[in-house]
Amino acid sequence: MIPIRDDAPRAVTPYVTYSLIGLNALLFLFEVSLPPFQLNRFLYEFGLVPALFTANPAAGLVTVLTSMFLHGGWIHLIANMWALYLFGDNIEDYLGGFKFLLLYFAGGVFAALLQILFAPTSEVPMIGASGAIAAVMGAYFLLFPAARVLTVVPIFFAWFVWLPAWLVLGYWFLAQFLNGAAVTIGRTAGRASGGVAFWAHVGGFVAGLTLIKLFQPRAQRYATDFYRN
Repeated sequence: MIPIRDDAPRAVTPYVTYSLIGLNALLFLFEVSLPPFQLNRFLYEFGLVPALFTANPAAGLVTVLTSMFLHGGWIHLIANMWALYLFGDNIEDYLGGFKFLLLYFAGGVFAALLQILFAPTSEVPMIGASGAIAAVMGAYFLLFPAARVLTVVPIFFAWFVWLPAWLVLGYWFLAQFLNGAAVTIGRTAGRASGGVAFWAHVGGFVAGLTLIKLFQPRAQRYATDFYRN
């Protein structure tokens, strides 16, 4: 299922969400400007390498944050930024910019730590904002379960269907969990695993579910009766 847009209203312009999207895009443009050997070195230095973090957590703390702004290709970037654009505006509207950033980064940190827990010896740099964005999605799942999401369902043809947010996001979370379990079982059996950090997605989503309960909505959330989609 591919979400296109939602119908949850918001009252303010989500400047923090837009800024995060812009920063991720700018850094990706910098990545693609590098020669391949420099890019590999850059990703290894600023991506999160689980084996290095496990050996020296203090030295790897910075890469937990820097890895959230790096991406492995155009599809990786666009998919992440589209999810942030789609769900981030309502969470920023609910929390306000500062608390939204706290949830975003805290979710990203928790996502990274859970992925390291399941793959502590991996030497492949972990990059991408998907863990932090998963936290935003988890918060959306809890706050706006009845919101409708226009979704592409590819069954023989591309069907455009309005589905409740709890179904779209719940399906996504279940898929991440099952894929993460399959990768973990495969790794235990000695089989090669893919390059998607499924447990980071699971960790971020759970973090969002938890953290949103701890944050109060911003004061005077709706200062006007006029809403924008």
